[in-house]
Amino acid sequence: MRVAGIDCGTNSIRLLIADATVESDGVQLRDVVRTMRVVRLGQDVDATGGFAPEALERTFAAVREYKALCDEHSVQQIRFAATSAARDASNREVFLSTVTGILGVSPEVITGDEEASLSFTGAASVRHAKDGQLLVIDLGGGSTEFVLGDDSGPLAAASLDMGCVRVTERFADRDGAIEFIDDTLATLDGRVDVSQVDTVIVVAGTFTTLTAQALKLSAYDSAAIHGAQLSFPQMRRATGEMLSYSRAEREALGFIHPGRVDVIQAGALIVERILGYLERTSQNRPMTLIASEHDILDGITASAARN
Repeated sequence: MRVAGIDCGTNSIRLLIADATVESDGVQLRDVVRTMRVVRLGQDVDATGGFAPEALERTFAAVREYKALCDEHSVQQIRFAATSAARDASNREVFLSTVTGILGVSPEVITGDEEASLSFTGAASVRHAKDGQLLVIDLGGGSTEFVLGDDSGPLAAASLDMGCVRVTERFADRDGAIEFIDDTLATLDGRVDVSQVDTVIVVAGTFTTLTAQALKLSAYDSAAIHGAQLSFPQMRRATGEMLSYSRAEREALGFIHPGRVDVIQAGALIVERILGYLERTSQNRPMTLIASEHDILDGITASAARN
């Protein structure tokens, strides 16, 4: 069965068209098309409460492109999931009705809990070993999902209103951003217990960009990034380097998407504070970071096959 998943987030909108096989242990996907457009749908949503007209137009243009790709590749089932920005926007009905008219499928504004569960489903396949607890962290534009689980599936999850676009737009000074991030992370206490985590799977554009920085890639290389294992010190060096760069230096990086240049430093700051939180909360338990190119998009696409 050929299916498509569309993940519409605060910063980007992504499409996966795949051939899906439903098996006893889950859905197996074989990629046909995987693509992304940075549309910044969440532009100024945090400040104004609504979608900006130009952000909507950028997003609708991408949806039209994705509709043409789905028709070209004879897709049988589509699931469109909208996340943090669509949950927050006062004029989301305009967004939902226009996308429905273009795509012929009603977008679903998924909850933070479902977003976390889909992220876990998509990301967990990167880990080969089945023993021990793992934590999936999906750092988006408007929110960050933390999902604790093991080989049986998710055990606990939390979605925090903290993302690279939200922090970029809200804070001009680093001290204010750090206070906000640390206060937000503190709300994980009692919700997601990281004290026994062995593996941390990190997904989405901020983490994969920082992984490319840590690996010293000259260009973005999905094959090198997917499954890459990093220590906390390696990731911390990558965040420190990214935070030290000028805008011109960030633009010159061969692996960074142009749409991430303005928000990657906020993302790096969030990652830096997350590492510190995990160390403190687990009393410095050894953990391995694994970058995954498979994330909520794969979970959305797999759910289209199951539905």
